[in-house]
Amino acid sequence: MKRNIFLYLFLFAALWIVYQYVHNKKFYENQQQKMTKLETKHQKAIDSIDALQQRIAETEYFGLKTNANAYEYYENDNINIDFVTQQVTDGIIGKNTIKGNVFIPYEGDGRPFQVNQIHLLNHRWIIADFSDGNTWGELLIEYFVNEDNSIDYRVIGDLLYP
Repeated sequence: MKRNIFLYLFLFAALWIVYQYVHNKKFYENQQQKMTKLETKHQKAIDSIDALQQRIAETEYFGLKTNANAYEYYENDNINIDFVTQQVTDGIIGKNTIKGNVFIPYEGDGRPFQVNQIHLLNHRWIIADFSDGNTWGELLIEYFVNEDNSIDYRVIGDLLYP
């Protein structure tokens, strides 16, 4: 009788071990599939972040703060780039009035053209976006920082989108 109990106990333990093995194997495979999916998503996210960083680097190539030569130009004259950026921005957008902006040579349809956004390309040029709400255009402006820190502007070119 004792022998039968040990035999049944041994069979029960063997069945329990087989059950645990099969169950854990399925669980492990399921977890592996989830990890593979997550790794794929993670890799795609890393790739898209890398692509976005590349795009940002390309778009910031033309910029006052990222252009080493323009930066050196102001550094040699001991002029603060942030000061110049703020002065130029205020100088151009500050010319927006009810009648329009003096830099824009076009008449708006019912509303005046006003500068919306500017981007300093380097230590000499600015590109500016303008609109009257219906029509858009761009300006290329040359600027000079005088010794008394005043800024002179000259429109080089303009473009009005149809």
